[in-house]
Amino acid sequence: MAAAGLKVNAFATGLKHPRWLQVLPNGDVTVAEALFLPGRPQSLFGYAMVSTMKRAAAVGVSPNRITLLRDADGDGVAEVRDTFLQDLSQPFGMALLGDTFYVGNTDGVVAFPYQAGATRITAPGRKLTSFEPGGHWTRSLLPSPDGRKLYAGVGSLSNIGDNGLAVEAGRACIYELDLASGHKRIFASGLRNPVGLAWEPQTGQLWTVVNERDGLGDETPPDYLTAVREGGFYGWPYCYWGQTVDERVPQDPAAVARALVPDYALGGHTASLGLCWLPAGTLPGFGEGMVIGQHGSWNRSTLSGYRVVFVPFANGRPAGPPRDILTGFLAPDEQVSYGRPVGVAIARDGALLVADDVGDVVWRVTAAQQG
Repeated sequence: MAAAGLKVNAFATGLKHPRWLQVLPNGDVTVAEALFLPGRPQSLFGYAMVSTMKRAAAVGVSPNRITLLRDADGDGVAEVRDTFLQDLSQPFGMALLGDTFYVGNTDGVVAFPYQAGATRITAPGRKLTSFEPGGHWTRSLLPSPDGRKLYAGVGSLSNIGDNGLAVEAGRACIYELDLASGHKRIFASGLRNPVGLAWEPQTGQLWTVVNERDGLGDETPPDYLTAVREGGFYGWPYCYWGQTVDERVPQDPAAVARALVPDYALGGHTASLGLCWLPAGTLPGFGEGMVIGQHGSWNRSTLSGYRVVFVPFANGRPAGPPRDILTGFLAPDEQVSYGRPVGVAIARDGALLVADDVGDVVWRVTAAQQG
């Protein structure tokens, strides 16, 4: 259900677990389709998580492809569909810079040659850098405004370093990849699972949404939206929301002392994944701010998320409570999930696109028709 003044239609249906979206300059939309591939659960917590994901059809044989959608006649429904890339490794993030299309596979970033207007890529890719797979497997990508760098979100392997911190090295962070040299560095760390990445245009600041740790109750700690400071450390796994120590974790007092407080709380376990900037005037009744796709909780007494929300900004900062853009994904009795929003993006015509990986739909939100 769309908010007052808005309407929603299915831009594309019949996809297989669509997770992330990329809008190309000609208006084509690429959709990453991939599934979680769990290992053997190591705890009751892990078993519960995998069981819940199986019920949500979020576990299985991964399509490992990117599909291209084209609305050639401009009616708001994609009538052209082609397999843009296939035989990938749990693809998620995508970016186009010039004639190169970048894919964030779970095990690294791959570059493919791209020709404007092409509906598929058959040329082999070139691997730019590697990441450790497993755990939080999504690898979001965002180009720098000058097109010289890519930023990539890499989540933790576990909830709170359950298997030791050695296997978490190089994870729970955002990387900066220099495309000319191929050098990568950790731009910010202590971010349990940073997924969506977006630029705030007035300040040029990088922002992300982060899924925080489990097992401390319904509301503790909140998932969050935050500006990302270069070299910043955000607490995981030692502490959360600044210096609030997680007593379940062997401590590092020096790390706790430098942990930054995130900017904006989004509620516990909302699984806020998608993130994009909404310019003022894009949707009626909504000014400028961030749009967030909330995938929804699985481990709360009362479920949360399962919606697309808007956080208003003013002077480069959040400036008010979140507002619903799209709801109705969860049955009132919470027994059935009709859909789960993930990636969000602004189409070339100004529509808001939302990937729904349970409904297997890409939704399109626009202004309601005036009577």
